[in-house]
Amino acid sequence: MKWFIGASEPAADTTTTLPADHPPVPTGGGAAQCPVDHKALAAERAAKAADAPAKCPVDHKALAAERAAKAAAGPAACPVDHTGAALSPYNHLPVSLSATERAPGQVLDLDTSKTLSSIPRPKTDDSDSPVWEYPSPQQFYNALVRKGQGAPEESIDMVVDIHNWINEGAWAEVMKWEKRLPGGEQAMLAKFQGKPGTLSPKARLNLFLGRIFPSKFNTEPPFDRHDWIVTRPVLDAEGKPTSAETEQRYVIDYYSAGTDADGYPMFSLDVRPAVDSFGAVSERVRVAVEEWMAGEAAAPVSEPRD
Repeated sequence: MKWFIGASEPAADTTTTLPADHPPVPTGGGAAQCPVDHKALAAERAAKAADAPAKCPVDHKALAAERAAKAAAGPAACPVDHTGAALSPYNHLPVSLSATERAPGQVLDLDTSKTLSSIPRPKTDDSDSPVWEYPSPQQFYNALVRKGQGAPEESIDMVVDIHNWINEGAWAEVMKWEKRLPGGEQAMLAKFQGKPGTLSPKARLNLFLGRIFPSKFNTEPPFDRHDWIVTRPVLDAEGKPTSAETEQRYVIDYYSAGTDADGYPMFSLDVRPAVDSFGAVSERVRVAVEEWMAGEAAAPVSEPRD
């Protein structure tokens, strides 16, 4: 249906009576005259045209010079570094993250010294250290501030100690896998990346099963996740390491496990090789079967009844 807007009644008389003191308006047969003197305006325009041709108001020469200067300075670029060049390729932390400078608004003085871990690492272009260094409390606090995750300054030392202790335990779990393989005794952590907002496939599966079997599976997601790239040397026929290396990615899910009897926090780590290759899949299957058989062997045997 269409709707029309219009007057449904005859238009009213809109004639307005002029005030008594208004000058007389010409009437009669003469046509209304435009107040602009068009003959004089045409003469003025003709005179200007005779003096100079019409000109664009934009100074194209100046505009071209400005564009040439910008082109010489370099192409336009986004101020955000999307290439990841500002992050270390080995730990995916900002290379500019200071280990000694105070954060804006910081009140307490935090320790600026770093602690050596027991986790071996290969030599790289940014470090000759044979082991990984843990961040100083000041650097750890700067990282939290950069991420927008504030933490009490007086607790940073304890938080760093827990962080280091958990990662030592994670490496111990990695080595349980590595020692099963040739060359695993000489495994090294080449690089790692934190992925706290990304659930691993196993973590998602555990959460799903936790809704059905809450007593057997996790009902809370992990509070953190790391992907560790571990290398081990390839051994020759005599069992000696060669210059070739084998690379394996490990997925580590970090879970909170409540507190102990003294009220201290406990943690649970799920460390396993990522299913990036057939060898990793077969190794996980073997370990699962071994753990199942060990559990069956440890199960109590009921006494025969008379």
